[in-house]
Amino acid sequence: MTDDRYGSDVLAGAGATSRATHHRAPRSSREQPAERGLVVEDVETGWVGAVVRVEKSGGLHVVVLEDRRGRTRTFRLGPGFWVDGEPVVLTAPVTTRAPARPTRTASGSVAVPDAPARVARGSRIWVEGKHDAELVEKVWGDDLRVEGVVVELLDGVDNLADALRDFGPTADRRVGVLVDHLVPGSKESRLAADALRTVPAGTVRVLGHPYVDVWQAVRPQRVGLEAWPTIERGTEWKRGILRELGWPAADQADVARAWQRILRSVRSYADLEPSLLGRVEELIDFVTA
Repeated sequence: MTDDRYGSDVLAGAGATSRATHHRAPRSSREQPAERGLVVEDVETGWVGAVVRVEKSGGLHVVVLEDRRGRTRTFRLGPGFWVDGEPVVLTAPVTTRAPARPTRTASGSVAVPDAPARVARGSRIWVEGKHDAELVEKVWGDDLRVEGVVVELLDGVDNLADALRDFGPTADRRVGVLVDHLVPGSKESRLAADALRTVPAGTVRVLGHPYVDVWQAVRPQRVGLEAWPTIERGTEWKRGILRELGWPAADQADVARAWQRILRSVRSYADLEPSLLGRVEELIDFVTA
């Protein structure tokens, strides 16, 4: 019998130990997102194809590969693939992306990304109550910060004359006032006219909408109504509205919760009545002129 001094493996050393040390260590697999168009080989079947999509099937993530003849096969996402001659573990592609920056503010103005808030002007916009202020902030807040305009609570038009006296408006420190139910012959219109007589001309502008409350300036469709209902005299208006809507109306906490629900329904200026939009825009122009 002829002695084969080289053994059956011509690349091996003199013994089993030497032979094992000459084998290359297996290459570890790297993670590879299965992006559309990536060419992949399935090791087990030899199928080569481009990634068409990744989807869930039977509770598992699978990848669909299409070969050069247009045929497709589906494989379970994970190990057992090659890309460019290297072992990979296919993972689902990253689909989350940073949201696109808005090009318009809620008021419809051109957005100014990352613009710092301007130092507050001496001029102010006054609104009658908290709900008015929150609605103005929701829609015009970005614009007001860029312009350096502060919105303050007046706590009712009854206090307008005293508030103006304390503020002392001038040509450089103007006041724009937004009033509810500012219609000819109303108490609000009389109080506004009296207050304007106490200040220098051109330093204060009082504008308003025709509604009993700023809630009505929100388009009724946003809360599932065709129109805001008419509440009979002697009934507190907001409580009456809540009863018409079928919402809790037992106390002030119910009113507060209802307003937050209404406010959340407002997405932009398009959800407000034009009679409010035009007045707020005019006041902003007045105090920034």
